[in-house]
Amino acid sequence: MADTEADEVAHSRATDAERRRLRWQFFGSLVLLGLLFGLMLGRLVDRQPTLQGLAARAGGLVVHLSGQADIRDEHRAGVYVVLIEARASGETKRGQLELGGQPVNWQLRETEAGLSLRLIAARPLTGRWHGEATDDGWQLRIEVEPAR
Repeated sequence: MADTEADEVAHSRATDAERRRLRWQFFGSLVLLGLLFGLMLGRLVDRQPTLQGLAARAGGLVVHLSGQADIRDEHRAGVYVVLIEARASGETKRGQLELGGQPVNWQLRETEAGLSLRLIAARPLTGRWHGEATDDGWQLRIEVEPAR
């Protein structure tokens, strides 16, 4: 009888190897939960600017953002491209504006780095941008003109 009782006790206790494995699983679970919680918290407190609106005006565009963003512009083969490091959601936006009686097509689309705003016309374009703080965020004014 003593042998069967000792066997039952031995089978009901975890071995050292099982305890180590369970300990690693427990700590691994804690690390994973901490990582997921940190990522969610990071998304909540992220202050990256977001797109609030876009309007065409004579000679250019006005882009409204929730805060100041990093802006770069490029001239590529007569196309004026403004890269805005901000978050955007939704579909690609397109439109047309007039520049000296000539149409200028623009397209705003989301890329991996942020927003890409392209202005294209039949003639090569040059452009410049100017950003300023407003009461409700940040305003980016983009002005284009035909290249000389």
